[in-house]
Amino acid sequence: MTTLAPRPRGIEALPGDLMMWVLIVSELAVFGAGLIAFLAVRLTDPLGFAQAQAHLDAAAAGINTMVLVTSGWLAALAVRAAEARRVARLRGLLAGAALLGVVFLWIKWQEYAGKAAAGIDFETHAFFTFYYLLTGFHAVHVVAGIVILALVGWNAAPRTVETGAAFWHMVDLVWVLLFPILYLLR
Repeated sequence: MTTLAPRPRGIEALPGDLMMWVLIVSELAVFGAGLIAFLAVRLTDPLGFAQAQAHLDAAAAGINTMVLVTSGWLAALAVRAAEARRVARLRGLLAGAALLGVVFLWIKWQEYAGKAAAGIDFETHAFFTFYYLLTGFHAVHVVAGIVILALVGWNAAPRTVETGAAFWHMVDLVWVLLFPILYLLR
């Protein structure tokens, strides 16, 4: 007769490494503070924010949302492959997730280049100050996530893949919050 080990509870139930979760929670707090500040300043100039927002490409941002959500799905599949000890599959899935991260950055770069060509920068309006700060900080996290996915793919241990995927899901979550607030909220 076999006995089942008790399921972990609380902090022990989190996938991956505890320190990654500390980082994730702190990063979510920083992005949350930025979004709260954006919304508070928006209240002081709703017309100006609406006019500035009209210069954004919501379609490109929507495509970027699909790109990141798909990459998150690939990262989740990589965790399952790691648990099944299917190293080649998990590496392929993580490479796909990372490649989609690069696609996200390329689309974002195109958007930034379009703004620059139109003469829109940090100082154009408070909306764009927040836009560049929030999306730029997010882009830095996408770059970090790509590096993390490459590193955990190299290691290929289930716990490290879980840890890397947790960070990548945080990057996805932040974008899923930024997209509607910056691009869609009127």
